[in-house]
Amino acid sequence: MSDFPLASVATDTIRPSTTDEDIRRHVLSFLRKHPDEAYRSHEIAKALEIEDNDLYLRLCDAVAELAMKQLVQQKGRAYQHKAQANRRSGVLQCNPNGFGFVRALDADEEFFIREHNMGEALHGDVVRVAVAAKAPEDKKRECEVVEVLERRRDQIVGTLRTRGHFGFVEPDDRRILQDVYVAEDDFAGADDGEKVVVSVDRFDDRKASPEGRVLSVLGAADDPNVRVLSLAMSMDVKADFPDDVEAEAEAIPTSLREQDLKRRTDLRDYPIFTIDPADAKDFDDAVHVLEKDNGNLEVGVHIADVSHYVEPGSAIDQEALERATSVYLVDRTIPMLPEKLSNQVCSLRPHEDKLAFSVIMEVTRQGEVVDHEITETVIHSQQRMTYDDAQTYIDGGYPDHDVAEHVVRANRLAKTLTKKRMREGSIDFGSDEVKVILDDDGHPKNIVRKRRMPANRLIEELMLLANRTVARHIGGSDFHERVGGNGQYTHRDDPLPFIYRVHDNPDAEGIQKLAEYVQVFGHDLPLTNGNVTSEALGDLIDTVKGSPEEIVISRAALRAMSKAKYSVGNIGHFGLGFDYYSHFTSPIRRYPDLIVHRLLKHYARGGRPPSVDDLAQKCEHCSEQERNAEQAERESVKLKQVEYAASHVGDVFDGVVSGVTKFGVFVELSDLLVEGLVHVREMNDDYYVYDESTYTMRGENTGKSYRPGDSVTVKIVDANVDKRQIDLVFEE
Repeated sequence: MSDFPLASVATDTIRPSTTDEDIRRHVLSFLRKHPDEAYRSHEIAKALEIEDNDLYLRLCDAVAELAMKQLVQQKGRAYQHKAQANRRSGVLQCNPNGFGFVRALDADEEFFIREHNMGEALHGDVVRVAVAAKAPEDKKRECEVVEVLERRRDQIVGTLRTRGHFGFVEPDDRRILQDVYVAEDDFAGADDGEKVVVSVDRFDDRKASPEGRVLSVLGAADDPNVRVLSLAMSMDVKADFPDDVEAEAEAIPTSLREQDLKRRTDLRDYPIFTIDPADAKDFDDAVHVLEKDNGNLEVGVHIADVSHYVEPGSAIDQEALERATSVYLVDRTIPMLPEKLSNQVCSLRPHEDKLAFSVIMEVTRQGEVVDHEITETVIHSQQRMTYDDAQTYIDGGYPDHDVAEHVVRANRLAKTLTKKRMREGSIDFGSDEVKVILDDDGHPKNIVRKRRMPANRLIEELMLLANRTVARHIGGSDFHERVGGNGQYTHRDDPLPFIYRVHDNPDAEGIQKLAEYVQVFGHDLPLTNGNVTSEALGDLIDTVKGSPEEIVISRAALRAMSKAKYSVGNIGHFGLGFDYYSHFTSPIRRYPDLIVHRLLKHYARGGRPPSVDDLAQKCEHCSEQERNAEQAERESVKLKQVEYAASHVGDVFDGVVSGVTKFGVFVELSDLLVEGLVHVREMNDDYYVYDESTYTMRGENTGKSYRPGDSVTVKIVDANVDKRQIDLVFEE
């Protein structure tokens, strides 16, 4: 018999009007949630809050009936749900169309689930499911939720729709498949149509809505700034810092003290500069490049010393770990650290003494690092440049400026590093990112493709060099580590626990599909032992540059790639072609970089290795938060793209087919840089059939066809901001 605190596990209220079938369902639901325990009838009644004697007798009958097939009787007439060998635990991922998948936690396996089988689970919850034994060869096994192991979402962001004395909150995240019921007393002053944050206090029955209370009011749903904020918050992005975090940040002094400079290498006289976007405020990296007497270059990469200010376990640290990353939305940045730190204390602002953690490398003219030092420093940035400023120097403008020769020298080295990296297997996918230009009210007034200038590559290459050097410093057998304070070097056979940035080889099945896809365009992707080398993939990307199909093939290749992530176990970085790689250069906006700084300092003092399990958990959390942030960033841009398209409904544009499916043709508009769908039902000049083998939509009578890369003309007929969808039709 169980000693579980039964009074705390009530699942639902059973009333005299409750049917016998529903009583049996409640009993089964309770026993499924506690599969390792056996309960007597009166214990089940107590757990279900049954006090009425007639209801208790009906429950006893239900238990007796269930005992014949679905329960096991233990000693003392205690009952337990029959053990099921097909129970698996996983994370529920819902689709807005009313189905979902549960990815197993203990294996690389995924199960299909229908909405009516999701029980009381919400998108993102950790659940235990019963898995069907068989499935057709081309389909996933189906499953049913039997228990919610971890409710990962206790708040939802959405729009309040009032209905007299109650209301419902329609979730912004369309993967939340239920509206949340709110009583009038719990509106917290919110009006109909406003964006709100609502709690999830109770969700016991799939047939009923979750119940909650309005926690905060964000503002009018049609306010463009509120719309972006609510979108981000619906994806678990935290907007504001708790009071204790802000208070802790305010207590940090803004000026350096004498004690802060002890044992630091003084580089304040060095020609150090920063290059960042024009609107950046969190300058976390600065560089210098000098010529040495032996003909090599001294390359210094200086990173904001966040670990000096943020103590492990502090309120700031705990909040930074939970966020794990800054989020760069279309109209604002939501930082990982409070603004006092990210934009002031830690930021390597020009003409101010700042604490840094520096990697100083000796690099040959061929781009080889032959020596390096990782040390705590104090620096003084001589100039803050935008990418346009730096590009002006690279192009020969203002050659007599003090910093011009240093930027030109750094650019010359960056070009060498790029060529070397490409020879060794790095893949350059280029970039088709867009920038949305907003007016003062937050409405989109233009969309432009981001330019990737040599000045951008300059910083990218030096950061890659520093990150790679740091990773090899810890993990590489050909590097040695300076330990303790005596300046001695010790060779190490067993690498110390560390956080690496890893990128696994692509999935063989995905690469096979990519190889078949590019054949349609007349390109060849050679496979080796069923998979692809980074060199072969890089050659393909280089081959299609400048062709009509460049964008669609590059995107298809990216989709076939594994996702980069953080890991204690080093497997190298496939996309970059590096055996060792880490993230060291952005501790203001990435928590793994902060951990890396702490580990480097800890090991330099001779500290003992930390718990590998603890590091692994942090890696998994940070990787997940990074994916959430990337999705929020993409969706915020897409939101503004759809808003922009809404102002052009009825207009005709040239475009390129970016994808074809059985339900329609996706087209990217060349001028607006937005993507929309021509649904097959709107293609009424013929009967169109999708040919999966050639990724082509073809008319049976006319022979007219559409495939990725084709140039087309379309008209915008609708732009749904809430769903972030653009509908198009073909124009002759």
